[in-house]
Amino acid sequence: MQDTYVSNVHVPSLTVARADARHANGAAVVIAPGGGHRMLVFQNEGMLAAQHLNRVGVTAFVLKYRLARDGASPYSIEGDAAADLRRAVRWVRAHATEYGVDPRRIGVMGFSAGGELVTLVADNPAPPGWQPRDAVDRLSARPDFQVLVYPGPLGVPAKAAAGAPPAFIVAGSRDKCCMPPALGLYQQLVAAGVSAELHLYADTDHAFNMGQRGERVALQHWPDRLADWLADGGWLVPRDDRPPEGVPAP
Repeated sequence: MQDTYVSNVHVPSLTVARADARHANGAAVVIAPGGGHRMLVFQNEGMLAAQHLNRVGVTAFVLKYRLARDGASPYSIEGDAAADLRRAVRWVRAHATEYGVDPRRIGVMGFSAGGELVTLVADNPAPPGWQPRDAVDRLSARPDFQVLVYPGPLGVPAKAAAGAPPAFIVAGSRDKCCMPPALGLYQQLVAAGVSAELHLYADTDHAFNMGQRGERVALQHWPDRLADWLADGGWLVPRDDRPPEGVPAP
C-alpha cells in the first residue's frame, strides 16, 4: 500500500479526502497521524481515519508534518511540527468555500505523537513572538473541536485549558505511555469548564488505530462513539449563528 509509513518530510502537505457531496455537512477535520515523530502512520492513522469521517459527512485533511526525531532532523516538535498543524488549520479556513467547509466547524484529530500536536495547538498558547507571513497566517489557528487518540504526554498539563475547544479523548487502559496524559488532560479540561468526553478501553494497549487492531468488540466501535460525540455537539449540522457549545464564556 502506497504511503503506509511516511518519513523524510521537509515540505508539509495536506491530502484531502472529501465527503460525498450527497451527505457532506460542512464539518472538516485536520488529521495528524502518529509515529513517534520519527515517521507517520499515514494509512492506518491518516487515510483510514479520513474514510471513517467521510462516512458521517466530514471532509478530512490528512497532514504530513515535519518529523523532529527522524534521523538527524533539524526540526522541533514545538517549533516546527506544531506550526505545521497550525498552518494546516489556517489553510483549511482560507479554502473553506472551495471545499464546502464551514470555517467555524474545523476540528483537529491526532494519534499518539499527532495527539501531542493537537494538545500543543488546542490546549496550549502559541509560541511568543510569532509573526504572520501571508494572508493565510492572519486567520485563526484555533480548532473548533479536538479529537485525541492515545495522545502522548507532551503538552500535558495544558497551559491554556480555559477556553480550549471541546474534546473527545480515547485511549487504552493498559497504555503506560499515553493513558495517563489522556486522563490528565480530560480532568484538566473538565475542571476548566470545557466540554470533554473520555473513553478508556479495558485490557487495551497503544496503537489500536481505528479499532481494526485487536479482537475487542467495544474497541472496534470506538469510531462510532466519536461519530456520536460529533453529532451530540452539533458539529455535523450547520451552525448558522449559534456559538460553539462547551467553551467557557470569556
